[in-house]
Amino acid sequence: MSEHELNARRLLCPMPVIRTQDKIAELGDGDVLKVFCTDPGVLHDIPAWCRIHGHEVLDAETNEREMIITIRVQK
Repeated sequence: MSEHELNARRLLCPMPVIRTQDKIAELGDGDVLKVFCTDPGVLHDIPAWCRIHGHEVLDAETNEREMIITIRVQK
């Protein structure tokens, strides 16, 4: 298991989801991906995508500038 980060800041829907999908395709089972975003829509869109594709959202946090979604890859 390894940890990875994805910078999806300043991207608007659907690009954060597409970039997340592309990055997860490169990762192995059990890897953890932190996605950094500025589009508030990702708080709904990325967890919904993860549910459909069987990945686990470990955390979704926000601060005044960005959202950070942490995902465990399930393959």
